Amino acid sequence: MVDEEQRQRALEALGVLDTPPHERVDRITRLAKDLFDVPMVSVTLLDRDRQWRKSQIGLGGSEAPRDGSFCDATVRSGGTLIVSDAGEDADWADNEFVLGDPHLRFYAGHPLAAPGGEHVGTLCILDTKPRGLDARERDLLRDLAQWVQLELAQEKELDDAVLIQRALAPRRLPSVPGYEIAAGSIAAGSIAGDVHDIVAHGGELRVTLADVMGKGMGPAIIASAVRASLRTAPDRPIATAVQELDALLEESLTDAGVFVTAFHSSLDLASGAIGFVDAGHSLAFALRADGSWEQLRSTGLPLGMGLDEERTEAHAALGPGDALLCCSDGLLDVLDPAEPFRHVAEVLAELGPQGAVEEALRLAAEQRAPDDVTVIVVRRSA
Repeated sequence: MVDEEQRQRALEALGVLDTPPHERVDRITRLAKDLFDVPMVSVTLLDRDRQWRKSQIGLGGSEAPRDGSFCDATVRSGGTLIVSDAGEDADWADNEFVLGDPHLRFYAGHPLAAPGGEHVGTLCILDTKPRGLDARERDLLRDLAQWVQLELAQEKELDDAVLIQRALAPRRLPSVPGYEIAAGSIAAGSIAGDVHDIVAHGGELRVTLADVMGKGMGPAIIASAVRASLRTAPDRPIATAVQELDALLEESLTDAGVFVTAFHSSLDLASGAIGFVDAGHSLAFALRADGSWEQLRSTGLPLGMGLDEERTEAHAALGPGDALLCCSDGLLDVLDPAEPFRHVAEVLAELGPQGAVEEALRLAAEQRAPDDVTVIVVRRSA
């Protein structure tokens, strides 16, 4: 006996209903069509009074009535349902999907389970001609359905991770007299391995950019931990903060083979003096008011490499009209490869810090940059 209310809650908790097509699920429907040589395939989710198709081939629409449907019967049966010839089957011969469009004769469906085990839909294959499935084909349909289940669950987890990552990103940049501050980030996929943070504290501006090796949920989780660690105890010297983060990553992630490049700095707002630690990042610069560039460099290696390196603070300064620029290496993919510094300087001069960041993210989206792109600009007033 199906507990319909529990099943409906499980379906809604997936957050999949009425969402756009998903390429990884569409790939499974295409594969099922080819493997079973059928004209119609559907990944169907059963809402209260409708069938909603997350992915479909040959059915001509995303919705159909649930009442009296083959997929509803599949979910209620709790297992694979096969109807070899609906026109000759007493239970189905008078069904509207048999007598009318799409004139089904063959149906085979396997339930899709939510993470809690509730059956929320089906993967089904359909034909207008009678046919059957042998034992190997039944197993194949079940395996493909389990694959769909994993994709739907991962889509939900990924959506949750995206929301969490957005919540952890700076919602409001500090507004401090004498400085223009802009920052932004765009992920190459759904979720980024870059993390940035800008915090005003006690007459200083803490500016951080870190880039975790790799893409996807794993690097994103590490990136969030990096941000949280560097935010803890903001009165710590920046070299101490980076040293402690390095130890944390070494202890937790050495066996995972993951490392993090990072730029962590403190800008004295009154004087423009900058103290910074660069851990293998090497993508922080001062653009001087006279148009010259200075790379802000220290000798540190990336974090989490297990080398127990002592971190030391290096120093620079922003004069009136100077700008601090820091980016992830994904920005290099969208700049003019022949003259990237000129490209940045011209955009910054024309559009200002906020406009320059927006232009960088626009280019990254337009060119489908293969890596995450994060940009920070802090310009001292002339």
